[in-house]
Amino acid sequence: MSDVTPADLHHLIVVGHPDRNSFNHAVAAAYADMVRQCGQSPTIRDLYAIGFDPLLRSTERPESKGFHLSPDVEWELELIRTASVITLVYPIWFGMPPAIITGYIDRVLGAGLTATAIRHNQPHEMLANKYFVLVTTSGSTLPWLAERGQWEGMREAFDSYLETIFSFAEVEHEHLDSIVSPLSPDYAAQCLGRVADRARFACSAVLCRAHEQQKIEKLKHYQERGSL
Repeated sequence: MSDVTPADLHHLIVVGHPDRNSFNHAVAAAYADMVRQCGQSPTIRDLYAIGFDPLLRSTERPESKGFHLSPDVEWELELIRTASVITLVYPIWFGMPPAIITGYIDRVLGAGLTATAIRHNQPHEMLANKYFVLVTTSGSTLPWLAERGQWEGMREAFDSYLETIFSFAEVEHEHLDSIVSPLSPDYAAQCLGRVADRARFACSAVLCRAHEQQKIEKLKHYQERGSL
């Protein structure tokens, strides 16, 4: 049983912004750069660039008689299966994530998940114990969002609720507010520094968890060999 190394750990970074020159893309790049510096491997998935279809088909709902997953969803799920950390990077528009992000949750993260499984708190076979990181931006300030109840509403829906139904080990959220054009270089650098710190923390947390899990598995292996 070989020891887990940083190179064994993968981060899937999903970006939901239509402009390839957006600050959100700079955020995703900064996050990925820090992951590489930590010796782990990132994959950036630009949903707009790949033409991801956010519309859930009736046959993709697990309750439907003809239930089956579409090929594009199967491809995304393969990326998720090998990821230790899933990071979503997106702006907040009109108090909500872009439709392409909610569509990704509907079609990919929620693939095959039934209402019965949610009601009975059944662990999500594919997502259980993975780390989930949200990096969001808004043109408005955080206090402005909080005054209107939008911040707490989004935290409940996209942090607490998704953590529970998808069985994530942990959910972290880094929000960057007052992201407006033109953005001062100093503030941009400060925000990207916070993103790098968040990525570094995620790398450390997932590596520590992998080492702990390996210790448990080794102990179990030795105990089973000793009982033979």
